[in-house]
Amino acid sequence: MPPEIPPNATDRLDDDDYPAYTMGRAAEMIGATPTFLRAIGEARLITPLRSEGGHRRYSRYQLRIAARARELVDDGMPIDAACRIVILEDQLEEALRLNAALREPTADAGESAHS
Repeated sequence: MPPEIPPNATDRLDDDDYPAYTMGRAAEMIGATPTFLRAIGEARLITPLRSEGGHRRYSRYQLRIAARARELVDDGMPIDAACRIVILEDQLEEALRLNAALREPTADAGESAHS
C-alpha cells in the first residue's frame, strides 16, 4: 500500500510560492549556477526562504524570475541591470493585471444598471 500523502502536501505542490527547491536543484532547473542565484539574491531580485538548517529554498515563482534574469545576462546584460529590468517587468505585469481586474464589470454593477 503506498504511503498516505498528508492533506496539505498536494496544496503545496500546486503553490507557486512554496519554497520547494534547494539551491542546487534550482540552479540546475534554470541552467545557472549556485553563484548566479547568490548574485541575484545579493541584488535583491529574489530572497529565498531558509530551511531550519539555514539552506536556501526557492519557489517556482522565484525560479521563473531567476530564469528571466539569466536570459538577460546570457544576452550580455550586466547582472544589476538585468535584475532591475526583471523587477520592472514584474511590476508592470502586476499593474496590468490589477488594471484589468478593476475594469471588469462586477455582477452587482450589472444588476443595478438593469434595475
